Amino acid sequence: MWSESHLHEPAALRAVATPHAATPATKDPAMRDFLKIERLSKAYTPSKPVFADVSFGIDKGEFVCVIGHSGCGKTTILNVLAGLDSATSGNVFMDGREIGGPSLERGVVFQGHALMPWLTVRKNVAFAVESRWPDWGQAQVNEHVEKYVAMVGLSHAIDKKPSQLSGGMKQRVGIARAFAIAPKMLLLDEPFGALDALTRGTIQDELMAIVRQTQQTVFMITHDVDEAILLADRILLMSNGSDTPQGYVPGGIAEVVVNPLPRERTRASLHHLDGYYELRNRIVDFLVTRAHAH
Repeated sequence: MWSESHLHEPAALRAVATPHAATPATKDPAMRDFLKIERLSKAYTPSKPVFADVSFGIDKGEFVCVIGHSGCGKTTILNVLAGLDSATSGNVFMDGREIGGPSLERGVVFQGHALMPWLTVRKNVAFAVESRWPDWGQAQVNEHVEKYVAMVGLSHAIDKKPSQLSGGMKQRVGIARAFAIAPKMLLLDEPFGALDALTRGTIQDELMAIVRQTQQTVFMITHDVDEAILLADRILLMSNGSDTPQGYVPGGIAEVVVNPLPRERTRASLHHLDGYYELRNRIVDFLVTRAHAH
């Protein structure tokens, strides 16, 4: 089995481990529950919260994707993790400390690249690096910037401005900037959603390579089922709030799917792997029949 349904406590979400990861019994205790979300709720209308009682944990070095229809609250959860929004109730802890606002310990990449148009690639990334390490000299900043720009394959464009870049190149700059500040956690809000399929696939490969190299902890929102299967160790399936004969039921984490595929999977081989279609069909079935989309 590779799923757990209707879970509420963070510890329960680790009851099933991927075949290629350490089990909870053998995992370093310091890596467990690196991020802890406890009974998170968000309500704009008190009687009809968007989501309620959302609890889960993310281990250090784990890649978790969340999928759900528009309106289920997944972006709100990411914004709470980023410190850009506040929950109506509940708590979020990262590395033992409660999140209470934005921090350079959490790098964020949005669907829009959010680059400063008057600065070059080098200076866009350097701005973040200098904010993270204000005591660094210019030579050290430049060396660090060039390393991460090279990591996303943009060394040839390092002194170009955003207006001279394609959409995919701009997103690569955003990824380089996020990784360059060495965040404890990376938050991705559909960063490839506006890109064409070929560009999206290329950047997915680059992201996977960087995450494996840096052992980065990642929380990502996506609408793309194959993207989630390719990238994630676990996939959180969110349901929308809905009116039922018994009354209003808020949205939340309806199911947690543990990815059973080899972690070194690639886009090219994904659909050849045993278990791929069973996994994909389960997620699609949830989205079509059980997510209560508005």
